[in-house]
Amino acid sequence: MAQDSLRPETDALAKIDTTVPHSARIWNYWLGGKDNYPVDHEAGDAFRGVFPGITDLARDSRAFLGRAVRFLAGEAGVRQFLDIGTGLPTADNTHQIAQRVAPEARIVYVDNDPLVLTHARALLTSTPEGMTDYVDADLHDPATVLREAARTLDLTRPVALTMMQVSGHIADYDRARAIIGTLLDALPSGSWFAFNDSVDTHKANAEATRQYNESGAVPYFLRAPEELAGFFDGLELLEPGVVPLNDWRPDPAKGSGGSGEVIALGGVARKP
Repeated sequence: MAQDSLRPETDALAKIDTTVPHSARIWNYWLGGKDNYPVDHEAGDAFRGVFPGITDLARDSRAFLGRAVRFLAGEAGVRQFLDIGTGLPTADNTHQIAQRVAPEARIVYVDNDPLVLTHARALLTSTPEGMTDYVDADLHDPATVLREAARTLDLTRPVALTMMQVSGHIADYDRARAIIGTLLDALPSGSWFAFNDSVDTHKANAEATRQYNESGAVPYFLRAPEELAGFFDGLELLEPGVVPLNDWRPDPAKGSGGSGEVIALGGVARKP
């Protein structure tokens, strides 16, 4: 039985390609994690050499997630979360933030990276009152995401869909809109969408991303500010709208912290 229980993790480890960089591992490297390889260090350092602010962006995105989830679990009263593009575990994962506010909260993480799968047990922790689950699925296949998430979440009740720095993995903008639309269409009125991603107007980030896309890694596509705002069409945007990450409901003790440069935009909206 022990060997059988280890087989999924063993199979996942066998699928890890350490000869090409991977975005989840590079992101983990920028955040100071240890779940990465020399090829990821090389790509991450090259990216940072062109765009030194990428480390701050990684931290700002994480902080935005934290503020959004605290709002959703607190003021908005959400008790179910669908976190797509989980990435590798780091401090204050979605379930930890949500269950700190509402111990009964249920969280489903979705990713299709084999290294993330090997660390699923780190994510599969929960308060006794709540539940946490991991779905090995591809963002490009929203039907599977929804079907598997429904094992843990009640999709007839409000769900907060969170997508942080992940939509650029979908090359075509119209398809990205369609995929996110499919996910939101499956959720009932009163559900929420928390989202952030990088803009294509920041020259250093755009050039670093262009070079990264030539490295052999799965490419990432930056988008115009109005395209990112378009993902919220048909939803009720929460104030202050789609704004630079540090300007979205900043911690009063820390202030906005904005540099004046728009690198990424984020927002939170309710499905009417």
